[in-house]
Amino acid sequence: MKLGLSRAVIAATVVSLALVTASCGSAKKSSGSSAASGGSSTAAIKIGLLLPETKTTRYEQFDKPLIEAQIKALDPNAQIDYYNANQDATTQQTQVDTALTKGNQVLILDAVDAKAIQSSVQKAHDAGVKVIAYDRLAQGPVDAYVSFDNNKVGQLQGAALVAAVGGKASSGKASSGKIIMINGSPTDPNAAQFKAGAHSAIDGKLTIGKEYDTPNWDPNNANQEAAAGITAIGASSVVGVYSANDGMAAGIATALSAASLKVPLTGQDAQLDAVQRILVDTQTMSIYKPYKPEADTAGTMAVALAQSKPLPASATPTTATSGSGQTVPSDLITPIVLTKDNIKTTVVADGLYTVAQICTPQYASACTAAGLS
Repeated sequence: MKLGLSRAVIAATVVSLALVTASCGSAKKSSGSSAASGGSSTAAIKIGLLLPETKTTRYEQFDKPLIEAQIKALDPNAQIDYYNANQDATTQQTQVDTALTKGNQVLILDAVDAKAIQSSVQKAHDAGVKVIAYDRLAQGPVDAYVSFDNNKVGQLQGAALVAAVGGKASSGKASSGKIIMINGSPTDPNAAQFKAGAHSAIDGKLTIGKEYDTPNWDPNNANQEAAAGITAIGASSVVGVYSANDGMAAGIATALSAASLKVPLTGQDAQLDAVQRILVDTQTMSIYKPYKPEADTAGTMAVALAQSKPLPASATPTTATSGSGQTVPSDLITPIVLTKDNIKTTVVADGLYTVAQICTPQYASACTAAGLS
């Protein structure tokens, strides 16, 4: 009888200790959650990623997965809500509203239209939500900005075109050969910077026969503009084409081929098809913008802001001024000129593409000549 009682007492004691332990653990968990809501990294932070379109391959293929990977590396429990506006400014405004309704604490925003998105940026700011302008500097009270030195991009493109045209350069004489300039979308502030940089390198060295600003960076529009420019100038007078990016360069290359023209053609973004065109000399160069440093910086900024921590100085080494006159903590990464000579040491060495991806049967002989086989 005494033994049975002793066992009952022991069992009761064990249960009591278990309840006390569980209660303490619950209290600790509750305390941790409370601290997390005040900015601890143990909270399930919510970040909205808003990209502008899918016609440029970089966004879905590189930016999205790289940004998401960096956020998860810093906070595995982070919730990431992804939105793509498919080049529609109104859709993106609606997506910002959705992100705010979902409780996203930080928005990584690559604006379709830097001016049109201003009211949405203001709305986020008024709701206490931080906004990181990604790749394009949106107007409004953004909290940080990460991109490349866009004026430098244009300078490098323009200088490459001048060098490639070489002896055919007109030095401003109307009687000499002319180039066609096909710039990016007028709603993209980066396009204006690329254009200004390119003009700084081209003006006085080449004669611009026709120049276009291309809505939505559309390759089909660029194809039509190039064809119209060739017709207006005369195929025999065209000595080169400035294309602000690789997507448009694809459409332009088709127009040049249709006119039996093989002249220098610029680009930007180091798209896979552009690398292949460079190998077979239907595109002269591209601008390689290493996506990982840009994406990693954006992810680092987003996690810091979501956790109510200051932005790391390493992620904001400089400032930029938006179209609305605001000075924004920024990281502007240096772009790289991509040519046939450095494909192996840039996009291949960095793991952007494998040799197998580049050197499909159609490009095998060109790859061998370039030392990529």
